[in-house]
Amino acid sequence: MWLLKLTLAVAGLYAVFVAVVYVLQSWLIFPAGLAAFGPDLPAGARHVELATEDGERVVLVRLPAGQAAEPRPLLLGFGGNAWNADALALLLHQLFPEHEVAALHYRGYAPSSGSPSAAALFEDARRAYDHLATDAKAGIVAIGLSVGAAVAVDLATARPLRGIVMVTPFDSLKELAAHHYAWLPVRLLLRHRMETAETLRDLDVPTAVIVAENDTIVPAARSAPLRAAARDLRSHIAIAAGHNDLYGHPDFAGALRASVAAVTRD
Repeated sequence: MWLLKLTLAVAGLYAVFVAVVYVLQSWLIFPAGLAAFGPDLPAGARHVELATEDGERVVLVRLPAGQAAEPRPLLLGFGGNAWNADALALLLHQLFPEHEVAALHYRGYAPSSGSPSAAALFEDARRAYDHLATDAKAGIVAIGLSVGAAVAVDLATARPLRGIVMVTPFDSLKELAAHHYAWLPVRLLLRHRMETAETLRDLDVPTAVIVAENDTIVPAARSAPLRAAARDLRSHIAIAAGHNDLYGHPDFAGALRASVAAVTRD
């Protein structure tokens, strides 16, 4: 009898834990509070508010290009789930001063309002593109970091892009979650769908991938399928770094510049 009671108690605790994870999954996937504070931006930076159909507003940060001999593609950045868009825009501006750059504050990530979700991020990326397209005479390159790579790939299904650069991307949010939480039925629980590799297979867009060899957040098993899925893979660069320290690695700046050059090469 005691064994039955113990089994029932453990099962009950497991069920409660599963229910808590289900309720909190949006916060676990999109921890907006971690991206609340960004850096000071240089003169000329602008924050543009874009209204959504459901009455929310998303904020796009834009940094102008310096002097260039000819028009360059606009670089549209989509950060990881704990990235501040101002920080991403500044990083891109520092590495690509000859390009105009923009980055999107995701739905629910201050100063944007609302609640984040995969569907909302995809929708808002299209809204950001539409705002920028008129000014982007040489086209737009989407640069996505981690979760942002899924946003960049989805954008290419609905809008023409010069290229996609994915940094530490995963093939499927569902499979990535199952990797990290093998003891939970995450495939059944997950409400947010990001099937990046499956989407990429249907696209004929110049693509570049940068991975971190020591990445424990997005392991090689979850990034490798993207290389196979890309129909026009222009570059694949692996850097001996982890998921979060990749951006400070001395090889990262050159890898990102090489990736943008690869996808914009005719």
